[in-house]
Amino acid sequence: MGLLSSLFGKSQSDENEQEKQDKKNFDILKYDGIRARNMGKLDYAIKCFEEAVALNDENETLGLLASAYLQANRTDDARITLDRLVAKDETNIQALLSLASVCFLQEDYDGMNNACQKAISIDDKNAQAYYLAGKAAHGMKNGIQAIVMLTKALAQNESYTEAYLLRAEVLWEMRQAKDALNDLEQVLKLNPEEEEALLLKATIHIQLGQTEDGEGCLDQVISLNPFNVKAYLLKGSLLTEEKKLDQALENYQEAIELIPQDAQLYQERGRVRLLMGDKDGATEDMKKAIELAPEKENLISGHFDNFEKNNLQTGIY
Repeated sequence: MGLLSSLFGKSQSDENEQEKQDKKNFDILKYDGIRARNMGKLDYAIKCFEEAVALNDENETLGLLASAYLQANRTDDARITLDRLVAKDETNIQALLSLASVCFLQEDYDGMNNACQKAISIDDKNAQAYYLAGKAAHGMKNGIQAIVMLTKALAQNESYTEAYLLRAEVLWEMRQAKDALNDLEQVLKLNPEEEEALLLKATIHIQLGQTEDGEGCLDQVISLNPFNVKAYLLKGSLLTEEKKLDQALENYQEAIELIPQDAQLYQERGRVRLLMGDKDGATEDMKKAIELAPEKENLISGHFDNFEKNNLQTGIY
């Protein structure tokens, strides 16, 4: 019998033993990968999941591998893995939504929309699918479609803060200030400390000429998060526009004390110093901004040159 096995291949018993060993190895690799991921050993986790998938490309392990790739910022690998998972199971809504999110990172809005529409066709009450479809439409510059999808998301989940916030952004881009502010109020009712909502609210108020309300929103953001660069930049620009240069300078100095590695803060403080006639201080700030962001040297240098060429005028619009 041993001679026949050697001549004609493995026996059924040998094949069964190999299957058992492969299954055992698969389980070891999969759960070692999960433990490694939980311990923060991401590279080892990925290696385990890759070897596990080579033995058995079951859906759960493919999903674990895709998630690990995303954690490691290996977006292209995550996309390939999710495409593979969706091809195996076109009804896997979570895989479709994960694929849509990866497409968003890749700025593939068509692919993102396709994944969302497939998810919606399977479950037309899935709020996340509608929200991601709204993000895809926004990425494709289709504001009306974005509003439609986001409204459907909110119909399924009235507490979906991200959907309110994105719809507010789209409405503001369409200069529908009243409706945008209404959505922002809904966001802030659900989460009074939502910084992005407060920043957008400030921007809208400022552009509507309601500068006191706008500045109040910015002060609220800074109170919630003293490290929010956007709030300092917008507040400084507002104060500069209102010719409150001493206050603008104080705003930027406060920001730089807290966030000394942000090039744009030095750039904007330099703008104010130049307006105040402090060319030496402005030059120092320009040099510091270039030191922190050498890749933007031409932009920063040109920014200061344009000040002098344009009679030192500024604007936040």
